[in-house]
Amino acid sequence: MAYRLSNQMAGSRKEAARGISLTNFFVASSALCFQVFVLYPWHKQLDEAFEDLKKEHLRVLNTEASRIDELKKLQNQLVDLQEKRKKWWA
Repeated sequence: MAYRLSNQMAGSRKEAARGISLTNFFVASSALCFQVFVLYPWHKQLDEAFEDLKKEHLRVLNTEASRIDELKKLQNQLVDLQEKRKKWWA
């Protein structure tokens, strides 16, 4: 009788271990599918959006640089006019 109980307990342990193994396999497979079919394409989309953002940033930097150059030219012209005005009054 004790042998039979011990055998039944061993059988239930094997079933529990098998159930845990199958659950682990299911969870791991689900996680892998999520990574492959959801996260990877989303990662590619984010990479493309980031590249577009870098291009836009460079365009804005170039625009700002040309605007600053134009402002410097205007400032120099204003200084020249002020100097001419001082010479005319002096």
